[in-house]
Amino acid sequence: MIKNKFIILTLLFMISWTKTLFGADNIIIPEGSSEIIEKRGTVASNFIVTTANPYATNVGYDIIRRGGNALDAAIASQLILNLVEPQSSGIGGGAFIMFWDNKNKILHSYDGRETAPDSANPYLFIDEKGEIIRRSSAIIGGKSVGVPGLIRVLELAHNKHGKMQWSELFKPAINLSSKGFKLSPRLFKLLKNNKILPRLKDSSSYFYQPDGQPFPIGTTIINKPFAKTLSKISKHGSKEFYIGSLAKEIVEKVKTSAVNPGLISIDDLKSYQAISRKPICGKYFKYTVCGPPPPSSGGIGVIQMLGILENFNLNRTDPWSLEALKVFIEATRLMFADRELYIADPDFFLTPAKQLVSREYLQKRAKLIQNDSILKDVSPGKFRGYPLKSLSKGNSLELQSTTHISIIDNEGNAVSMTSSIEAAFGSHLMVRGFFLNNQLTDFSYKPIKEGKIVANQVESGKRPRSSMAPIIILDESNEVIALTGSAGGPSIIPLVTKSIIGLLDWSLSPQDAINLPNVLSFGSTVFLEKGTNLEKKKAKLLEMGYKVRSINFASGLHAIYKKDGKLFGGADPRREGKVRGD
Repeated sequence: MIKNKFIILTLLFMISWTKTLFGADNIIIPEGSSEIIEKRGTVASNFIVTTANPYATNVGYDIIRRGGNALDAAIASQLILNLVEPQSSGIGGGAFIMFWDNKNKILHSYDGRETAPDSANPYLFIDEKGEIIRRSSAIIGGKSVGVPGLIRVLELAHNKHGKMQWSELFKPAINLSSKGFKLSPRLFKLLKNNKILPRLKDSSSYFYQPDGQPFPIGTTIINKPFAKTLSKISKHGSKEFYIGSLAKEIVEKVKTSAVNPGLISIDDLKSYQAISRKPICGKYFKYTVCGPPPPSSGGIGVIQMLGILENFNLNRTDPWSLEALKVFIEATRLMFADRELYIADPDFFLTPAKQLVSREYLQKRAKLIQNDSILKDVSPGKFRGYPLKSLSKGNSLELQSTTHISIIDNEGNAVSMTSSIEAAFGSHLMVRGFFLNNQLTDFSYKPIKEGKIVANQVESGKRPRSSMAPIIILDESNEVIALTGSAGGPSIIPLVTKSIIGLLDWSLSPQDAINLPNVLSFGSTVFLEKGTNLEKKKAKLLEMGYKVRSINFASGLHAIYKKDGKLFGGADPRREGKVRGD
C-alpha cells in the first residue's frame, strides 16, 4: 500500500512537471529533443535501409544481404528498435505498414492500430464528478492501454509478402537481447528525466542502478525476458502473444496496475485482428502520394497539405522563404481543422475520405489563404451528409514517442512503416521485457461537445485516431520514387509534408530535406525550431498576427528518394538514426 501511494505521489509530481507543456494549443514534446548530430546522406545502387537506430539499420541491411526482402528487413529492424529504443515502439504497441510489391506493381496498406477493450465506453476518461481526467495523469497505468497490434500486423504482412522464415527474422533481436546492447545517449537522457520508471520494479532493475540513477552511457544492457518472449513468438507466431501465457500476463499487468487499473481481457486479445485496407492516395502535380487510410489521419493529412500547397507553386520559392512559410502554416491549420472533425475509425464513423483529398475541394481550401493576412477563423470544410450542426471537433492527446522505417530492397519492393507505443515508455507498464502502450489516450476524451457527436470518442473495440503517416510516392510511370515518414504525434503530418516538398519542390536530397528546420502550427500558435534560421522569421510572423514560440523538436524523419537509378537515403539528425545501403 505504501509503495502504491508513493507511485501515485510520483505521478502527481510528473503531472505538475508536465503542466507547462500542455497549452491551449496542446503541443508537447514528451520524448524531449536530442542534440542535433550532423549526418551525411547515403547513396546506394541496389538497396537501402534507414531507421532510427544503427543497430536496427545494420540488422535490416544484413537481412537483405542474406536474401530477405524489404518486409523481412522491416520486421527484423522493428524488433531491434523495440529493444534499443523501448520508449518509442514495440510489440506492446501498434503500427501502420505501407508495402510496395514491385513485381505486381501493387501498393498494400496494413493497419495494426491498437483497439479499445470490449468493456470500454465513451466515458473512459471521465471521472465520478463528470469531469475530464487530466490528460497527463491518464497516460500512466492500465486504463490507457489498448489491445496491442504490432505482432498481428507484422504476421499478416509477412504471410502475404515475406521471403525469409518468420523465426529467422527474430534471431537478431533475440541474440542482441541476450548478449546486450550499449545504452545510447538519447535513451540515457530519457531515463534520467523520467521520475516514474525508477520506482517501478520491472523497469528499475533493468534500466537503473540501486541509487535510482540510470546506468551510464555505453553500459551493456541485457534483456533476457525480452529474448525469451521473442523466442516463443518466433516459434509459435502471434498465438503466443494473443492466446498463450503472455496474454494472461498482459491482462494481469493492466488490471492490477497500481495507478489507473485497466480493462483489457483475454477475450480482447484473442479477438484482435490486423486489417488490410485500401491505401488513400492523392495527386501532387505529376506524383501520386499514398498513405494509410483512417483510423490514421496521416495519409489524408499529408495529401491535404500537399493539395493545398500545390496551388502556390513552392518550386518557385526558396526553401522556407517567408512566402513558403506562410502558406505552409495556413495549410497546416486547415488540415487540422478537418482532421479533428472528420477522421476516426472507419468501422465506427464513415469519414468522407475521397472528398477530403479531392483536388477540387483542396483548391477551394487554398483560396481561403490570403497573402496579406492570416486566417482568423479556421473552420472545417462542409460536405453533403455531414451536417456540422451534429458533429464536434475532438481534440485528443497524441504524444510523440514513435519511430519510422523506410526500406527499398534489391527487387524494388518498398516498406514505409511507422510504429508506436504513444508516450515515452507508453503506459510505463512493463511485461516480459517490453512496455505496453498508452494509445487509448489518442481518443477524444469528451464523447459529446456542446450537444454534438465527437467522431473520435471512445467505443468498445474501436481504434483511436492516429497521425502516423508512412508515405510511398509513385511517379507518372507508376514506379516508386520516394518513401518518407516520421515520429512526432500530430506533428508527423507537417513534418512528413516538409520532407516531401523538400524533395519534390526544392530538389533537395533526402538528408537535406530532413535537415530543413521544423515548423508546426496548432491552433493560432506557430512553433519554430529553436536555434535555426527560421527564428529570423519570427518578427515577420508576429507582424502578420501569429503567436510564435521557439521550441526544440524531437522529430524522427527517415526518407528515401530514387533518381537516375540511384537510391538516396536520409536519417533525422535530431535522433540516433542511420542509413545504410549497397
